[in-house]
Amino acid sequence: MAQPASSTPDHTIPTVAMAVAAGLGVSNLYFNQPLLAMIERAFPFSHAAMYIPSATQLGYCFGLILFLPLGDLLDRRRLIVLQFALLAAVLVFAALAPTAPWLLLASLLVGAGSSVAQQIVPFAATLASDESRGAIVGKVMSGLLCGILLGRAVAGFLASWFGWRAVFWTAVPTMLAAGALMALTLPSHKPDLQLSYRKALASLADLWDEEPVLRRAAMTQGCLFGSFSVFWTVLSLRLQEPLFGLGADAAGLFAILGVAGILAAPMSGHIADRRGPRPVVIAGAITCLLSWLAFGFWNSLTGMIVGVMVLDLGVQSAVVSNQHKIYALRPEARGRINTLFMSGIFIGGAIGSAGASAIYHIAGWFPVCLFGAAMASLGLTIQMLAAVTPRPQA
Repeated sequence: MAQPASSTPDHTIPTVAMAVAAGLGVSNLYFNQPLLAMIERAFPFSHAAMYIPSATQLGYCFGLILFLPLGDLLDRRRLIVLQFALLAAVLVFAALAPTAPWLLLASLLVGAGSSVAQQIVPFAATLASDESRGAIVGKVMSGLLCGILLGRAVAGFLASWFGWRAVFWTAVPTMLAAGALMALTLPSHKPDLQLSYRKALASLADLWDEEPVLRRAAMTQGCLFGSFSVFWTVLSLRLQEPLFGLGADAAGLFAILGVAGILAAPMSGHIADRRGPRPVVIAGAITCLLSWLAFGFWNSLTGMIVGVMVLDLGVQSAVVSNQHKIYALRPEARGRINTLFMSGIFIGGAIGSAGASAIYHIAGWFPVCLFGAAMASLGLTIQMLAAVTPRPQA
């Protein structure tokens, strides 16, 4: 088995490489969002195109459940490289899709392949020493966040000049390059765990039942990401209201403000290494809650800008610190632990998005703010209850 990174004097090269690869991998989830209007025009007689973003997210969820446990069973470097190669193959499928239903299927597979980003994050935790784990994971998460922010922008630029298929064609060599980068920079790491894939999947329920720290982290981050999703789900609708009078395209510019989260990720990891993760998670939840005060009572574009920066800062600070906690639980089960953690986040985001859309269309913006604040408050409550309960450090 490969030695942990504590025996390796320099983490800089693999950490930077993993940050770049994670960002490239996750960016595929967001390519189709700015392309949707073009795709609908390309297939005018099909309603399937409108479901492409949902299919991509659903595929990502399947990838989390089906692929991440393999990281506890196989050589992670080979697994990551193979997943990038498969991702490149399904991107070719997407670029060549002759009809909207075929593109819908390709999007499902692209989403599943994009879960490679979540193979990289726990591997970074495995390679790091106990003293530097938070900082290393924070740096890799910064790269992942860059991919989320830049994926939409780059896709929109390429599509405006060369068409929507060019975006997928460009992604093919990019994913192959990311796989090559991982092959060249990552060490081999085959786990000692002797467990079948079927038993690994079955063990997910046992891990959830036996690890209260994991449950609290997943539920807390699910609530905070749900609060985050509340805002982004209805942002374009809010900006089109008479108060602002902005087009839907203005919503994309708000993604640039996510630089606050990119800067917060490594900083939060450093603090979690030194003072423990719980204070950072609590501070992140409070920060998310404060953002909704800006959204609800500061009725101006400035208020929206300040609010989104504060919201992103809180969510990303909390996620890095929660990852610090869960990756310290069972080193041999980090892939499966990440499956459960990310599934909790996905469920929270789905609840936030669905609730926000329904509330906005029924009651408007301010009740949406109350809903977003309620989700952040629930996440904060989970952590505060853990802090006053005599249990092991959460």
